Amino acid sequence: MSSHDIAADLRAEAADLDAADPLRSLRDRYLTPEGTDLVAYFDGNSLGRPVAAAAEQLQSFVAGPWGDRLIRSWDEQWLDWPTRIGDRIGELVLGAGPGQTFVGDSTTVLLYKLSRAAVDAQVARGRDEIVLDTDNFPTDRYVLEGIAAERGLTLRWIEADERAGVTLEQVRAVVGPKTALAVFSHVAYRSGFIADGAGITAAVREAGGLVLWDLSHTGGSVPVQFDEWGVDLAVGCTYKYLNGGPGAPAWAYVAQRHHGTLRQPIWGWIGRRDAFQMGPGYDPADGLRSFISGTPPILAMVPLQASLDVIAEAGIEAIRAKSVALTEFVIRLADDLLAPLGVEIASPRDSSIRGGHVTLRRNGFREITATLWTQGVIPDYRDPDGIRIGVAPLSTSFDEVVVGMLALRDTIVEFDAADGPRS
Repeated sequence: MSSHDIAADLRAEAADLDAADPLRSLRDRYLTPEGTDLVAYFDGNSLGRPVAAAAEQLQSFVAGPWGDRLIRSWDEQWLDWPTRIGDRIGELVLGAGPGQTFVGDSTTVLLYKLSRAAVDAQVARGRDEIVLDTDNFPTDRYVLEGIAAERGLTLRWIEADERAGVTLEQVRAVVGPKTALAVFSHVAYRSGFIADGAGITAAVREAGGLVLWDLSHTGGSVPVQFDEWGVDLAVGCTYKYLNGGPGAPAWAYVAQRHHGTLRQPIWGWIGRRDAFQMGPGYDPADGLRSFISGTPPILAMVPLQASLDVIAEAGIEAIRAKSVALTEFVIRLADDLLAPLGVEIASPRDSSIRGGHVTLRRNGFREITATLWTQGVIPDYRDPDGIRIGVAPLSTSFDEVVVGMLALRDTIVEFDAADGPRS
């Protein structure tokens, strides 16, 4: 069968899959400007496409609560946005009851605030070890290294498999009476491996430690049940599968049982019991508000709300089903089209432990990624030799997957013809 025939058959199969997709109508809610050079977008796990309604809602925001009501909007609505939108994220994607999730700051800042609050409370109990893994996202590792240096704590490293991730058995072997805090990513940023959230949380808590999960590659793609699992703390960004936009504010979860006992280290005026008293000394507010520091990024929350409307309409279980179908399709095409060219699957093949992206490995992928970008095919590259195919369930079509994977195949062939076959 010719290359043309293979492409035609795959496009026809993709058309059938798109027609049968129960979420197909929601793809039109995402902006793809006329005249764009975009052919296939495989980076929704780094930056989600904008919801089309976000532009209209931003215009309405400027003309309405900002332009018309001006500073009165703080009293009328804005001061409640961090917790109100946080509650919605908790309900839609985290399995978390109200009053435990808020929006504000970056993921890095929230990770620092929650981690530092946790270890400060635990050091008083004679616990001075932080458990983390070698393959966690760099920011997570750097923040924890900084906290350990600040507080004179010991880091207990778990050697994680770059093609998989941290396992329950590894965690059980490390946690103990000295464990203050354990921090892991629920979905590994490199491989897409889904950690055992319930089991690892239980293991850390049974050892007397607190656990903090980073859900940056989970939220809006893989369902979780924070309250049911007994999670202590969590953070996550909103610009990936939550489509909040570049630099959109992150969210943080603090279980109800820790309110009033954990004290975060950045004492700002919004987190004070009576913020507008402007009085001397810091007296933390009750509940979740004590974890908020400075003025909330209100304008940046507008696109996030537009995205949450679409997620609410779809439902997280349906989103997950579409994600699994897309990644299964990516793996099948990789096996058929790319394996003969030396490409390996570097993500779990079992969908029950695979998140929303598939990582492929081969030498030359750094250069090949750069070439694909010039063609309007947009994956991302991660060392060592990895291309991540990030398919966003609400905005990616099966046809887009076929077009992008065929382009990847052709680019590899051209690369090998120019530079010699893969050794």
